[in-house]
Formats: sequence, C-alpha cells, structure tokens
Amino acid sequence: MALTGLDIYKKLPKENCKECGVPTCLAFAMKVAAGQEGLDKCPRLDEAAMDDLSDASAPPQRLIKIGADANTIEIGQETVLYRHDEKFHHPTAVAMQLSDANEDLPGACEAFKKLVFHRVGEDIKPEMIALVNDSGSAETFAAAAGIVNDALGVPMVLISSDVSALSAAATGPLAGLRPVLSYTGAPGDDGLAELAENAKAPLCVSGSLDDVAAATEALAKAGAADLMISPGAVGIDEGLTFVTKARRAALKKTFRPLGYPALVTACGEDRIAAALDGLTYVCKYAGVLVTDAWEPHLLVPILAARQNIYTDPQKPVQVEPRIYEVGEVTDDSPLLVTTNFSLSYYSVESEVEASRVPCRILAVDTEGTSVLTAWAADKFNPETIAEALTAAGVEETLSHHKVVIPGHVAVLSAQLADDSGWEVLVGPREAAGLGAYLKNDWKAA
Repeated sequence: MALTGLDIYKKLPKENCKECGVPTCLAFAMKVAAGQEGLDKCPRLDEAAMDDLSDASAPPQRLIKIGADANTIEIGQETVLYRHDEKFHHPTAVAMQLSDANEDLPGACEAFKKLVFHRVGEDIKPEMIALVNDSGSAETFAAAAGIVNDALGVPMVLISSDVSALSAAATGPLAGLRPVLSYTGAPGDDGLAELAENAKAPLCVSGSLDDVAAATEALAKAGAADLMISPGAVGIDEGLTFVTKARRAALKKTFRPLGYPALVTACGEDRIAAALDGLTYVCKYAGVLVTDAWEPHLLVPILAARQNIYTDPQKPVQVEPRIYEVGEVTDDSPLLVTTNFSLSYYSVESEVEASRVPCRILAVDTEGTSVLTAWAADKFNPETIAEALTAAGVEETLSHHKVVIPGHVAVLSAQLADDSGWEVLVGPREAAGLGAYLKNDWKAA
C-alpha cells in the first residue's frame, strides 16, 4: 500500500534544512507521497529510513535521464493521466529517425541542425537522433553512431534487434553518453541486463503489455533500473492502447512493471498519417517519439503540440510586460497596445511583421489574460494602460503622441486620453485587421 505524506514525514529528519529545494520536511513528504519528488532529494535521510520508505514511496513512473550531463533529457515521472488535473512535467523528447545505411550521414546531420523553428517567443526543435541498425552490421552501426555524435553531440536512441550491435555503439563511440538502447527483439532475450549494466544507459524493451511487464520485472530483479517500454512497430490503435493502459496501470494501480516512460514510433510511407500519429502520441503519452517527419510542414505541428501540451494549464502563458520593437522602427512608427497574454501579443506581432510596417508594441501587465478577459476583470483599463505608458518611457522615443488600442475596448478611449494625455486611436477588433489598418487608417490619422 502506498504511504501517506504523514507516514513518510515520520521517517524524515524533520530539520527543515531546505536542501531538497522544498521549504519544510512536511511539504517534501507530501510531494514524495504524490509522486512529484523522489526520496533521493533528501540529503539527510539515513540508510535505514531510506530502505523502509524507498519501495512504497517511489514515484509510480520512473524518471529516466538520457544523454550526457551537458545536455541531459529527462522523461517520465509523470503524476497525472490528464493535463488539467495538474500538468505534465517532462516534455516528450522528439527523435528524428536516421538509418545507419544512409550514405550521406553528414548531410543528414546538417539537415537536422536546420530543424529549428521560432514560435511564440521560443525556439522549438527535435532534441535527439534515433539511429536504426538497418545495415544489420554491428561495425557499421557503431561507426554511424560515431559520425552522428561527432557532428551533432545530441542524445541518441539506438534501435536494433541485435544486442551486440547495441553494445558496440553504446560502449564504443557513445560510451558514457547514455543513449537509449531500444532493443526490438524478444523482450525476454538473454543478455539485456548485462547490456544495460555494461553500457550504463537506459534500456527499452518492446512487445505486448504482458511481455514487456514480464521483461521489466525480470530486468529490475537483475539490477537494471533505468528502463523504458515500447509497443514496437505497431499501428496507432495498438500503440495508443499500449501507452494508455501502461500509464493507467502505473498511476492508478501502482503497477511497477509498467511504471516506465514509453518510446513510440510514428513513421511510414503515408507521411501525413505518420505525422498525425506522432502528434497524437505527444498528447498521449510518449516519453520519446521517434519520427521520420523531416519535412518542416510535418514536423512543426508535432513540436507545436508539445509546446502547448507541456505548459501549466493553471498559469496563463505570458510575455514580459514591456515595449517590443518589430522591424526597423523610427520615431514616427505606430505604437500599439495589447495585453501580455502570450497568444494576444504574438497574434499582434505576427500581423505587424506581415504588414512590413515597423511598430512598437506595448504589452500591458494583465497577469497573462487576454484583452477582453482583462478588460472584464478591470486589469486592462485606462489607469493600467496609462501607467504602462509612463513606465515604458516610450514618449521620449516618438515624434508623435498617438497610441492605438484594440477595437474590442474602444470604450476606454476617452478616459485613457484624459488620464494619459495621449491621442487615442481605436484599431481593429481583431489582430487580423492590423495590416490594412496600418497601411491605410494609421497613415490617414
């Protein structure tokens, strides 16, 4: 039976040293009971107490670290089935599939470097390479792993049905770099525990839920702790069933043999269908996604979905409240006002960029709420806008004294003009209308 926070607290030092990063021992105990922290975070817990608590208080899903210290990726240790219950903690790692039989590995590595896209203020990109042993040769596989590592230095997934090939790459050119060893043979084969021990790297086994559960249980008894599970090369229906049942078993039943993050593959000749499968797995519940969506128009939706899913639904995504300059602004460039809600700001910014009219944008602090929501909550009003204008000191950089507010809050214009002394212009109701407004109405004003 799982221990309660109070059960765990009784075994802790009760010194409130804060060395675990939590203010009190009781708060730490509650986090451990909820599966949000591990006992290893307490540096003062004695060995006897650790032994008493470790099994019962271990998180329902193990945290797995991939890659060397400089660029370690953490996956797993999720605590909820549904994002709105709390949040998902460790984003899906996206691995681009690459064959060791590819005759232009350096060219593929250069293509990987270009898979960086800017969206809502962040660079989104795949983090890993998944190298497949299509050649069937351990030597070719190890050599290819070395070429990719030298060119990119990113964490890798090694995929093979040959234990010797995995060992050659993981203990050779990737020694000490903790690649994922994705074994696609029978999950109960001999030599897997020895492979994990020698490579000091996470081991992933593939197969049915029953076979995978039996394999992880046996591997754990043999001393292999860092494990991952995979449904293998299956369709989206079977794969989604696998990851969902595994997650439920781990979180709801504390079934340890399935308490590991999942590696899934979304590849195929139907490029669009495979990309949609990958997007689905990001939403539910991939730890590592192996994809061959090298084309930007297929990859970006996957990365954008991950960016959206792995945020805290209880905290609005927001930008820093300040003046932003879009394009090569001058002293007569327009000044637009919006809120610091991320979607509101970036909607305005993208339309300004598309219009090719350089502008300054003042993002007013509304605690990350949208224009109408902030207005209804009295956070986007003449007083807050006037205060933001003054604090930004933007008046000193402009030759005019005009500010454009969103059309949805046109009712604020008269009072804002009185409070701020600025000439207040009413812009379009939606950001999509900014292009025409800037090219026509602004010039006329």
